Amino acid sequence: MAFKIKGSRIVVTGGTGSVGRAIVRRLLELEARTVRVLSRDESKQFEMGLEFAEEEARLRYLVGDVRDRRRLARALNGADAVIHTAALKHVPSCEYNPYEAVQTNVLGVQNIIEAAIRCGVKRVVNLSTDKAAMPDNTMGASKLLGEKLITAGNYQNAAAGSLFASTRFGNVLGSRGSVLTVVRELVTEGKPVPITDPAMTRFVLTPKGAVDLVLDALTNMLGGEVFVRKMPVVKLGDLIEVYAECVARELGRDPASVEFKTIGFRPGETLYEDLVTEEEGKRTLETETDYVVLPAFRFRRVEYKHPGAKEAKITGYNSHQQTPLTRDEVRAFLADGGLVKG
Repeated sequence: MAFKIKGSRIVVTGGTGSVGRAIVRRLLELEARTVRVLSRDESKQFEMGLEFAEEEARLRYLVGDVRDRRRLARALNGADAVIHTAALKHVPSCEYNPYEAVQTNVLGVQNIIEAAIRCGVKRVVNLSTDKAAMPDNTMGASKLLGEKLITAGNYQNAAAGSLFASTRFGNVLGSRGSVLTVVRELVTEGKPVPITDPAMTRFVLTPKGAVDLVLDALTNMLGGEVFVRKMPVVKLGDLIEVYAECVARELGRDPASVEFKTIGFRPGETLYEDLVTEEEGKRTLETETDYVVLPAFRFRRVEYKHPGAKEAKITGYNSHQQTPLTRDEVRAFLADGGLVKG
């Protein structure tokens, strides 16, 4: 049975982040009864309070950390659903601080699972990353373990009836800390714009696309799936150069004045990205917009019937296999997503 957002009490962990905030806004638009924003950033919560002042009656701001089991038990009490966006997401930071990544991205996920089961939460959606598919770095490995825990959560306490599923994102353009925010700052300041490798390919998604994927998973999950949106691929060099040119024009400057420099790979970075592995492709369903990776191990009987889904005929889904957008298509994609002026 599809989950109804209207009238539900929903917790968004990491709700002060860019994607979390976009999710909160959509949930309010869809008439959720209340939305609890759980994060450890009280300053961002204060800013959200000003931004969402007209929705004060339906918003709850909870200061807390997913590492804190007791706080989670209180935060999830009486909730119908949880959207778990809180994570350590930056590859270099996780490489230098691996145990911190484990505490948030692995132990934090298990804390969410246990609290959700204890509180009788109906559904939990975990936000993961393309880097979890074929992890070459600490961040990806920790997020893969998080996915595995989420899938296993469906079998920890069947009597509770809680369902758990994950979504895998590409790069959400325009989110806080994303490559575009860095490029805009550098162009505005007149500084050279670094490119790790112009040939590097990446899956990209607008904030709206990210929210759509999460809410589709929340509505349609049956338990244990990993939902992956079919998304465009860009060459990093094309993305950065086109965006920098657009920003320069917005500032009334000559795009040719922007300087670019190749700096090479940062710790943990890869030339291309995977969203579905070859092994996962054997147990994947496909809809018009998504791939739905089914669990490798099934400890309860679930007939995975998703709207419009059929067996996927793929050996994997990675950015190297896809045709990148042309520079004109990149420009149109950015404009359609409201990331640059059309």
